[in-house]
Amino acid sequence: MEFLRRTSSRAYTLIEVLVVVTVLGIAAALVIPEMASAHSLRVQAAVRTIVSDITFAQSDALAMQESRAVVFDTAANSYTLVEVIGGEIDVEANAMFDSGGPRNRYMRDFGDQVYGGARITAAAFDDDEILIFDELGSPQRDPDASTPGFGGFVEVTGSGSIYRVNVDAYTGRVTVERRDAE
Repeated sequence: MEFLRRTSSRAYTLIEVLVVVTVLGIAAALVIPEMASAHSLRVQAAVRTIVSDITFAQSDALAMQESRAVVFDTAANSYTLVEVIGGEIDVEANAMFDSGGPRNRYMRDFGDQVYGGARITAAAFDDDEILIFDELGSPQRDPDASTPGFGGFVEVTGSGSIYRVNVDAYTGRVTVERRDAE
């Protein structure tokens, strides 16, 4: 009697292929929305960066008993933390030190992809784009005067939302509001 030999097949069955394709489809359906929300998370990180830098400037003014300023440049989509020396704000000469910043300056450029396309669309502090803290950490109007400021706001736009970072008068308290873009 001749024995029939079965050769083992090394191919996948149709059912196995369909199961794998189905599992990959489900995984893709879960991952793709998460990738889209990563952009939104980067914009939120940009807003948190602004809040922490404003708070840092205020704390540093209080700790060093010297005025500090946050100079926003909406056209360049950036801002710089500056030491106020002799009642003057000189961004080039007196930018605060940051070992990770460009030319060791405490500057944030939102053109960097880390911030997910966030855009500083407005900054208004006493009719200017400069937020100044006196030696007590309170917002003030002018770098060489002790006139209290009215506070103000910074508006950041990105990923279909508008974030408004508010700085209260007298206390310098920082709050954030989120609105959907219209």
